[in-house]
Amino acid sequence: MTAVVATLDLDGVTDKASLMERCARDLRLPDYFGRNWDALADVLSDPELWPEDTVGDRIVVVRNWERYAEARPDEWATAREVFAQASALTVTLALGGSS
Repeated sequence: MTAVVATLDLDGVTDKASLMERCARDLRLPDYFGRNWDALADVLSDPELWPEDTVGDRIVVVRNWERYAEARPDEWATAREVFAQASALTVTLALGGSS
């Protein structure tokens, strides 16, 4: 079984719209992704988006999230809730430098 690791880089993200666009781009979400919280929760819980041989080993590493979290604490709280409830993967927040 091979793990699939995707990086969601939030450098430069300033609002919900740009967060949704970054999720769509970095996570290669399908064109039908609705770019709202419910759609994000649905798509992150859809095991069909990930290769079958990665069951249990789907990881998203979120980098450079601190500025967005400080600038938009309510939105960030919602994003974290969505990430935490994503049943098809594990979401990890990267701490430390921006490299």
